[in-house]
Amino acid sequence: MAEGRGKRRLQAPAAGARCRRTCGEASVLPGYAGRVLVVTRYRVDGDDQAAFRADGLAALEVLTARPGCTGGHLGRAVDEPELWTLTTTWQSVGAYRRALSDHQVKLVAVPLMYRAIDESTAFEQLATWTPERGLAEHEAALAQDADSVPRVER
Repeated sequence: MAEGRGKRRLQAPAAGARCRRTCGEASVLPGYAGRVLVVTRYRVDGDDQAAFRADGLAALEVLTARPGCTGGHLGRAVDEPELWTLTTTWQSVGAYRRALSDHQVKLVAVPLMYRAIDESTAFEQLATWTPERGLAEHEAALAQDADSVPRVER
């Protein structure tokens, strides 16, 4: 993103939003409403790995218990074992933000998230693949004025 540009805000597409399958046919993807992928990455020293895994599992448990969460993963890089990720998927950006307001999430997951690498974490899903539906591309759900919002400097 160019310097001085705003953070992009997500807005859910209208009910019955259309997706384009890779075969070129336009069709409605049932249940699609601006899904969001949240990826937080962590650098964890070797002597802290066991404690981090326990904290990550606890965070995953409270996050995936919240309404609107559609899945989650705790993982570690195969080639770089000090690099970990906590990844969740959500029905919408609003569902994710509401989950962060939950008391249990604030007690268990948010302290872990403070340890995350400082980078963007929420992404709109532009293409998805499932065994049932195959590959589907989705229309962007960014607000029309997404580039006009002032950027927050880190």
